[in-house]
Amino acid sequence: MLEFNREIKRIISLVPSQTELLVDLGLEDSIVGVTKFCIHPKNLLKTKTIVGGTKNIKIDKIKGLQPDIILCNKEENTKEIVEACEKIATTHVSDIFTLDDAKELILQYGDLFSCKMEASKIVQELDFKINDFKLFIKNKKERTVAYFIWKNPWMVAANNTFINHLLELNKFKNIYANQERYPEISFETLIKDNPELILLSSEPYPFKEKHCLEIKKSAHNSTPILVDGEFFSWYGSRLLKAFDYFKQLHNSI
Repeated sequence: MLEFNREIKRIISLVPSQTELLVDLGLEDSIVGVTKFCIHPKNLLKTKTIVGGTKNIKIDKIKGLQPDIILCNKEENTKEIVEACEKIATTHVSDIFTLDDAKELILQYGDLFSCKMEASKIVQELDFKINDFKLFIKNKKERTVAYFIWKNPWMVAANNTFINHLLELNKFKNIYANQERYPEISFETLIKDNPELILLSSEPYPFKEKHCLEIKKSAHNSTPILVDGEFFSWYGSRLLKAFDYFKQLHNSI
């Protein structure tokens, strides 16, 4: 765990879900730089300096902001970005696979940014939401799914991902859980594997209704469904809204 002998006043966040978490911890005034994908809350893109994307940063802008700390994530940001940031300021890199990891990060931020009470409150509310959802999902039928994150090439979320962890919690049996991370899957393979549900995420690829129709023409035995990718992949305070969304999703299937 990082330790500072001074107050952290200038934060740059290169991870959208962590940016939203900072705001919900009461740290909006300390944020000086964000990525163009830090869309929650909406006003941030107008009030904070945009330092690039999650995979492409403007290093001179970051330097000019003179941050006390830069927040990254192992999956969202490249090794090169992390190394470049480390030359500018103390850099914290999260690595999230499970809900326990997510809760640990929230509490870490509580320690790091002197907002332990706010962090504990979020984790307590999250625990309540998780336990409530487990009761909801207990008697639901397990369904086989493929969760697509990209098109051309078609790519799915597989094992060792936060998405897969949340799929399991939803009793969605990921037919590609025997593969690692984000493999490419041909359309022919998908049809052969024949999942009950094909979940098309809203991010990072913005799947639309036309893609559901496209899939339905070939995968006659599977039901394509558009899902909100933020609720399956953002691991900060957005999780507080995720479980109500999951309930709605199950009730609509």
